[in-house]
Amino acid sequence: MNIAIAVIAKAPRAGHSKTRLTPPCTPQQAAGLAEAALVDTLRVVLATPCDRRVLVLDGTPGAWLPGGFEVIAQRGAGLDERLAAAFADIGGPTLLVGMDTPQLTPALLGTGTAALRAGAAAVLGLADDGGYWAIGLPDCHDALFHGVPMSADDTGAQQHRRLREHGRDPVLLAPLRDVDHFEDALAAAALMPSGSFARAVAELAA
Repeated sequence: MNIAIAVIAKAPRAGHSKTRLTPPCTPQQAAGLAEAALVDTLRVVLATPCDRRVLVLDGTPGAWLPGGFEVIAQRGAGLDERLAAAFADIGGPTLLVGMDTPQLTPALLGTGTAALRAGAAAVLGLADDGGYWAIGLPDCHDALFHGVPMSADDTGAQQHRRLREHGRDPVLLAPLRDVDHFEDALAAAALMPSGSFARAVAELAA
């Protein structure tokens, strides 16, 4: 079984990236933190054994993108449509993560890919804010995503429910904390102090 790990992300850009970090951050500082989080996420994916690495991108790649990734454009209106399209465009078993959890580790991703290799019907990593940081599927149908409300307090619970409604009781990964506000950034940086994100947060905090 060939397994892909995909990252769905926005290209970091002032005024469009991590806007909930402003204030206290300026738009430029928020974009810098977004870039650092994305760099750390891509680095962890590179360190995780898999067969394909894909960046599902809204925007244009920059110098932050390392080698070893296929890049495909996001398509669709809301995030629910973009997630469904990402799985359809990649094709085959895929573990997909966002760019909001720079405390991610190869071990966490490895648990998800191992579950897919073992025949899991779905994999889901819930986030502390009510969303989710990872979702893995051996194949995809639009009905698994379309209409699931995104960026809500119960997005993770509703996605979990939708998967189970379609007979895909997911293997649950360890919960992580999304970086939405600056206190989240401080907490995530403390968990991965050697990363680019932690260094960027420390510079701002100082």
